[in-house]
Amino acid sequence: MERPIRILIVEDNVIIADDMQSMLEEIGYEIVDNVIVYEQAEEVLKTQQVDLVLIDIILASDKTGIDLGKHIRLKYDIPFIFVTSNSDRATVENAKTVKPNGYLVKPFEQQDLYTSIEIALSNFIRGSKGEGEGNMASVSDVPMSNSVLKDSIFVKKQHLYYRIQFSDIQFIKADNVYLEVNTVDKKFLVRSPLKDYLEKLPKNKFYRAHKSYIVNVDHIDAINSKDIMINNNLIPISKDFKEFIISAMNS
Repeated sequence: MERPIRILIVEDNVIIADDMQSMLEEIGYEIVDNVIVYEQAEEVLKTQQVDLVLIDIILASDKTGIDLGKHIRLKYDIPFIFVTSNSDRATVENAKTVKPNGYLVKPFEQQDLYTSIEIALSNFIRGSKGEGEGNMASVSDVPMSNSVLKDSIFVKKQHLYYRIQFSDIQFIKADNVYLEVNTVDKKFLVRSPLKDYLEKLPKNKFYRAHKSYIVNVDHIDAINSKDIMINNNLIPISKDFKEFIISAMNS
């Protein structure tokens, strides 16, 4: 089931915070909450599902945004972006110690905010905290690819990345330079080689059934000598895949 990305804003300037919320909601993101201090952010993270956090480094509390970044790295497996008026060397070096997924300097435009979020989401891999994947990067350094999570993947549709559960993906079809990702009730277009995309999917569920298809074996409804059927879609299969399925059926 797809849903909008859920964002927590932690910003002690209420005018800037409200402006950010308006920008984000206009794009299509969902704002979980808009808080001003570390303790409020901690409570939201504890009780709500959050996909990404936007954090001002200087907060109206004893604990700073960098303290919150450390807390997120320790307790949660989600990306966060520092949003600050400070771009001096000392602040940047201090921020880098907690490996944020982005660093956005005020003032900024809606497009700057959107780009920072999209890059952070598209490059964040659940389970990568503390291993360097969360380091800051520029647009030119970062490939705009879909990021794998434990049980889901981000798939871009129009101007947003939607989180799709692996279990909802039925099959993936290669169509020139694009892939057509078919879920139970929707289709998404992804720009990626089929073999690269296969590496991002759970290996015990997804298999290359044909040179142009990846299938989720849990969704196979029927099989014959040349094809399988998934949700009334007839999908060609290779000889190797047919032998694999028959062997699995007989084991």
